[in-house]
Amino acid sequence: MDAANFSKKRKARTDPKGNGADKKTKHHRNKQGPKPWRTPKRNQEGPFKGLSIEPGDAGIWATCEKGKEGKCVGELRELLNEHAQRLYSIQTTDDGLDEPESIEAEIEKEVESMKQAKPEALFQSIKLDIPCVMFFKTREPVEPASFVQSLCKDASLSPKQSRSRWVKRLTPMARMGKASEQGLEEVARTVLQPYFGQDAGISRRFAIRSTIRNHSNLTRDIVISQVAAAVGPGHKVDLTDYDLLIIVEIYKNVCGMSVVGNDFEALKKYNLAEIYASKGLPKSASVGNPRAEQPTSSIL
Repeated sequence: MDAANFSKKRKARTDPKGNGADKKTKHHRNKQGPKPWRTPKRNQEGPFKGLSIEPGDAGIWATCEKGKEGKCVGELRELLNEHAQRLYSIQTTDDGLDEPESIEAEIEKEVESMKQAKPEALFQSIKLDIPCVMFFKTREPVEPASFVQSLCKDASLSPKQSRSRWVKRLTPMARMGKASEQGLEEVARTVLQPYFGQDAGISRRFAIRSTIRNHSNLTRDIVISQVAAAVGPGHKVDLTDYDLLIIVEIYKNVCGMSVVGNDFEALKKYNLAEIYASKGLPKSASVGNPRAEQPTSSIL
């Protein structure tokens, strides 16, 4: 090869306009293969229509030790399901301990079980961008207030039988709505009617407790004023000896409300860790850093 031809070939390889041998490099760059296929998000139907808290939802707030959110979700899901099974007599799935069958019969049974729809979950965890706090949506027959009260009562009577280690406070929410004055009014009207409406026919002593996280539009004073107005006349505020406690929780753009009984304080404000600690369980099950929740709370 003479010097002239060698010079031309070398120039072709290094041509900045992409001519000559550089086409091979371009071809290699473009031949990276198709993008990896990703499973499309499912358009959920039924009781849980999405993985977020929506107006009209019911559920349970929970707190845990910082850094233990993942473990707490799994632990709490199991705890809730076990208590629901006892409380509502929900049947468990077949454990497969039947009489021996032929291979053909076993295959047929397996195919038939695959065709059957799986039972809908009673509890659906919702991932939040706040440490130490989680939320579980619930569906019928679970009624959050009575369910949490029953769970805490069981823990107080026989705490050493519980497998809870990371879960701390549980806060039931009968209904969720938008975190606005109108949304709060709608939620209050729905939740408080059975307890304070004219049909109740009883004068009750009540208190209000609010917790506000990552929200600034609705202040504590606004919340207390609106909820007290929704209670209506004929009832009396009593901070220490109330018949009913109205719990209000606000997180970002959602608010929720529930009504609990006068055993709320005796049950350690539904704090499982404190219930266990009061029975002399190890410190690992006791209340952690009180700053973890970072709430803004008050009682009317």
